[in-house]
Amino acid sequence: MSTVLTVDHLDKSFGSKQVLHGVDFFVEEGHVAGLVGPNGAGKSTIMKAILGLIPVNGGGVEITGQKVSITSHQALRKVGALIEYPGIYPFLTGQQHLELFADKHNKAANIKEIVDALGMGTYINRKAKLYSLGMKQKLGIAQALVNQPKLVILDEPMNGLDPQAVKDLRDIIRKMAANGTSFLISSHILSELEKVADDVLILNHGHIVRETGMAELAHDGGVTYEITTGNLDQAKAALATANVAFTQNGMNLVIKDNEEVGTLNQALYALVQHGVAITAVDQKTRDLEASFLDMVQKDKKEA
Repeated sequence: MSTVLTVDHLDKSFGSKQVLHGVDFFVEEGHVAGLVGPNGAGKSTIMKAILGLIPVNGGGVEITGQKVSITSHQALRKVGALIEYPGIYPFLTGQQHLELFADKHNKAANIKEIVDALGMGTYINRKAKLYSLGMKQKLGIAQALVNQPKLVILDEPMNGLDPQAVKDLRDIIRKMAANGTSFLISSHILSELEKVADDVLILNHGHIVRETGMAELAHDGGVTYEITTGNLDQAKAALATANVAFTQNGMNLVIKDNEEVGTLNQALYALVQHGVAITAVDQKTRDLEASFLDMVQKDKKEA
């Protein structure tokens, strides 16, 4: 599998303030990479640097082996992007916007495909000044995708989208990725990003503090189980007697399973032996939001 995007030890300062510190990562062909971090961590700066919109102080960017800088944009012919807010001309229709962005090859087919996929057909021929926030956002996304690029950069693409539009976007991203398009997506809606990303880059204070696959992240820290019982006090006493460690979440008991010890089996056996009615056992895996919040809390403690 080939590498589409390489970000190599990228440094960026604005005046005396250094915003990026040796940022280093790559995105493979057909992969969806999620870029997450607190406000001000440097996510938009990275994306602007990738697109050659700002000069950098060190390091570099390559797209499909071609260098990108503020003076070298040839590789961007293979790139689609939506950064911050879509660029829209109020007196042009959505259709006219897409015709401006679409290349001359298969223009009509590409436009129709993306309009249908994003559910824009009922208003695509209206002037953009009449569009709602969500309509404008979909138009910006459509402009980024219409040429079927090799790499797509999306900064907060789910802003202003309703649940159906978010699902439509997710489906489009997965379909395009399956056909070889790579994505770098920044989003604060971590639950949605988690559903579509293959890899995650966690950024803090201009550093990549963690880079991992989404599958590995799901199992990070092990698996926990929430057990609902008919008698909470009796259940707590049973687990304490059996020396099974637990925490409490509301009216549920939380068990962190250790496969070698068989903690869940121990807990269930102890509850049954003490006559405690078990009404539900819910498996919980670690998610992107939990990892992100852990990072933020750790950073606050160290500050």
